[in-house]
Amino acid sequence: MLVLVAPGQGAQTPGFLTPWLDLPGATDRIAAWSDAIGLDLAHYGTKADADEIRDTAVAQPLLVAAGLLSATALDASPGVVAGHSVGEITAAALAGVLDDEAALRLVRTRGLAMADAAAVTETGMAALLGGDPDVTVPHLEMLGLTPANVNGGGQIVAAGTAAQIATLTKDMPEGVRRVVPLKVAGAFHTHHMAPAVDRLREAAAALTVADPTVTYVSNADGKTVATGDEVISRLVGQVANPVRWDLCMETFKALGVTALIEACPGGTLTGLAKRALPGVQTLALKTPDDLDAARALISEHADA
Repeated sequence: MLVLVAPGQGAQTPGFLTPWLDLPGATDRIAAWSDAIGLDLAHYGTKADADEIRDTAVAQPLLVAAGLLSATALDASPGVVAGHSVGEITAAALAGVLDDEAALRLVRTRGLAMADAAAVTETGMAALLGGDPDVTVPHLEMLGLTPANVNGGGQIVAAGTAAQIATLTKDMPEGVRRVVPLKVAGAFHTHHMAPAVDRLREAAAALTVADPTVTYVSNADGKTVATGDEVISRLVGQVANPVRWDLCMETFKALGVTALIEACPGGTLTGLAKRALPGVQTLALKTPDDLDAARALISEHADA
């Protein structure tokens, strides 16, 4: 069984969209989406520097657009879809819950609302590599930080104020090897994002949704979700609540997933899967050059 996953914020790098625009029809699709949301996705995906695409209001639509573009080029029919953080909007579109333009409009609202919430207080996130969650989580809470992403594979992402993150780099939990600040502009998936929830809920109320056509795994708790309304409800609440990617991977195991492909800009989630899902073949879509290998992997697992 194949699971197609979509990465979250922080996966973007300058120019990562450039090679994808050479695919037939890609430039036109990006232009249409750009017009629909009032954001020049081609510019930000090809010419903008790291600071420009670190902006939450830019990064989130850019990631969803890239994920949809790469998944369309792959032309796969996965048995399971899931997304990390903003990648859940990509997954919702891939599952047929939203059409592509609706997904881009929703993520544009999400990005703007979360950017506004992040502007209230200087906040950030940092990945902790290594350590035992039973030790790490209480330590983070002692410092006033939130375990915003519990990613499995020995990784937890802490979120909080800039001062709290600075303290963490000097006072790491026992067993943690390194603390790595992330390329994000806020403490996402924490109470700092509460002001964004109401704005996203209002935008979601106007959506036309359908039930998922494939198995959709929610990163709120790793559970499968059968209705479109529940998918959207979880997308709204997700911005102020932790991501449990570890539980998503446990569900992949239970569902019998044998292969995992990560949509563009792939790499983060395949890295986690290699550590947490032994025996599951993984492939990250970084450029269109990866498409043939991905199709071969899909064919192999379809035949099996």
